Formats: sequence, structure tokens, C-alpha cells
Amino acid sequence: MSRIGTGVVLGVVSTLGVVGPAVGQEPARKAAPPVIAAVKQAMEQFVADREIAGAVTLVSEAGRTVHLDATGRADLAADKPMRADAIFWIASMTKPITATAVLMLQDEGKLSVDDPVDKYLPGFKDLKTAAGAPARITIKHLLTHTSGMADISSDESRKITTLAEAIPLFVAKPVAFEPGTKWAYCQSGINTAARVVEVVSGQTFPEFLDARLFKPLGLRNTTFYLTEEQVPRLAKSYRKGPGGALTEVPVPVFMGKPLTSRDRYPMANGGLFSTARDYARFCRMLLDGGTFRGMRYLKPETVRQMTTIQTGAIKTGFTPGNGWGIGCCVVREPQGVTAMLAPGSFGHGGAFGTQAWVDPVAKRVYLLLVQRADFPNSDASPVRLGFQEAAARSLGGKAASGQ
Repeated sequence: MSRIGTGVVLGVVSTLGVVGPAVGQEPARKAAPPVIAAVKQAMEQFVADREIAGAVTLVSEAGRTVHLDATGRADLAADKPMRADAIFWIASMTKPITATAVLMLQDEGKLSVDDPVDKYLPGFKDLKTAAGAPARITIKHLLTHTSGMADISSDESRKITTLAEAIPLFVAKPVAFEPGTKWAYCQSGINTAARVVEVVSGQTFPEFLDARLFKPLGLRNTTFYLTEEQVPRLAKSYRKGPGGALTEVPVPVFMGKPLTSRDRYPMANGGLFSTARDYARFCRMLLDGGTFRGMRYLKPETVRQMTTIQTGAIKTGFTPGNGWGIGCCVVREPQGVTAMLAPGSFGHGGAFGTQAWVDPVAKRVYLLLVQRADFPNSDASPVRLGFQEAAARSLGGKAASGQ
């Protein structure tokens, strides 16, 4: 809008009883988001120690953001500061979103997670155990990593552009164990669940998510495929090089193709990109029992099913004391990096260190976005621990009281 147009609008607004800024006065600026000093200091130290190039951290409590901060650099070579609206590859933080899509269809009576997969994907009737016996897998097995399915190779992934093309590759490989008896982190199972969503809904997986979840929730920067306008906001990814220096590495989901290429399948296991504000809305929807700002996405009982341990006493996850819900990790016995979370807290991490955890007792969301490729265990990284401890101590909770 031109300056003349702006002046005319302000004059009209004033005649309607809304007082605009005086001539020569700056319009009121939107208040800066709150920052927890202890979290900021912790992240600045991790940047100084070259553990990470930069980070965006967000903490929400009782439905409001109590901390949002950007630290360090989004691009070291360009000396580009990190911004709160930076876009990150969230990797396996995609999995709870995939589970949500499945559960939305369950709420509509179109499927049940207890259904056999071959009800929707007939090719799964040919899936076998290593001994050659039929392997009967349910949708719940897919979403709890108890299917025993084998994953496909990187070379196989590069050759396919749709989830439908992936299914015959999955079925061709025998399962490693009797479904439901063990836990083994499985990418093919999650992608199979997304293909079930496509078959049942009649939409591609990205179309379903855009129409049913992303657009209604206002997730404007959550996508499998970046646009030209989004690419400049993508935070660079790094690993520790010789002498501890951070060296830039490519994001594997791009498979060496242009950043805006759509010539790859939508990886429901870990292909999404997002921002702190976007993913926090998704977490708040789950924390609020399936609603966000008056709109319902999941039934309360469905959220309870998703965030309740479904794997019994089977040992699961990448840190001790956890079980597995539908598409997410659930804290059974808080300890180590989960010590500040209440039992029943749930969430998921990503390959490059991103973390999102929801504490239903404290009504709190902890969200950490970083891009570090070579943490020995991204779920147990010192950055995750330092972030959560600093936030919990500042806000009050188990980390502050030592309980």
C-alpha cells in the first residue's frame, strides 16, 4: 500500500472511533515474545561450545507461549542470525502427525488401528516372516514400531516418488519377528500407515494433511515440499568436523535433489519441515485433548489412546523408562533427559536433534529446534537436557524441586 493510501485508511479508521497514531509517530509494535533468561543462557553456551550453530526454543504453558527465542546462526558461512521463524527439517517429529492423520479417520469410523493392514492394502497378504509363514500386521503395529517390517535402502527410496510405489518394496522383505512381540524402530511401518490414509481418504498424504490439519491449525510453514519463498528461511545443518568445528551437511530427505523439488515421495516417517510456532500449535492441540481455538481435530478418548502406552512391558525407545503410544514415545518412569517431565508425558525427537515434548501435568510444551547431524543419540543430547532443565527450573517443576 502507498503512503497516501495508508494515510487515507488511518483517517477513515479515526472517523469510526478507532484512534490511530499521531502524525509523525511510529505505529505501536507487536510485543516481543517472552524469553526465559536461563534457557537463553544455556543455548548461548551450547553455541559458544560449538555443540550447535543455532537454535529456536519455545515453551508453552497452560495455552500460552512463555518463552520463544532464537540463538546463534542459521547459516555460519553467511553469518546469518537465527530467527524465530526459521524453518527446520523436523525429521521423525513427523511421526506423531502421521499418527494423528490415521486417528482422525478412526474417529470418523473409516478404520480402526486394530484393523489388519491387508484390509486396505491387499498386497500385505503376501508379507511373510523369515520362515515363510504369513505375517499378520495391524495398523497399530505400524504406529508402535512392533511390526517387525524391514526398511528399504536409500537407493530404493531415491527411485520412488509416491507412497504407493513404496508398498511392494516393503512387502518384498520378510518381517524380522512375530508382529507385536518386540519393538524395533521402523520407517517402513510409518510410511505404510500413511499409504492407508491415502487409500481410505482418496487423497494424497500431503493433500490430506493440508486440508484436514495444517490449514485449519494455521500451520503455514509445515510441509513436505519447500517453496522458493521458504528456502531462504531454512536453517543449515551441521556435524562436528575435525577439531570440533561445525561442518555443513546436506539434509538427507532432499536426496541430492533441488530444495524445492517435488520429485520424491512424502516421507511420513520423517519428511516434514516446520517452524517452532507451527509445531507448538500441533502440540497444544494434543495437550488440549484434541482441540485448538474451538475447533476439534481428535476426540479426547482418541488423544488418550494416542498418548497412553500401547506396547505393554516391551522395552522401547532411545532413552530408558519409556513406552510407546500411537506414533509417539510416552514417559513411563522419568529419568535422565526426561527427569523434569511427569509420568505420562509424550513426544518425539528427530534425527538432527529436534525435540518436542508435552507434559500434561504441568500443561507444558517443550520445543527444541536445532540441526546437528551427528549427536550420538539425538534423544539424549546435552542440548535437549540443558534446554528442558533450564526451562523447568525457571517455571517450577520437578527439575527445580529435585523430586
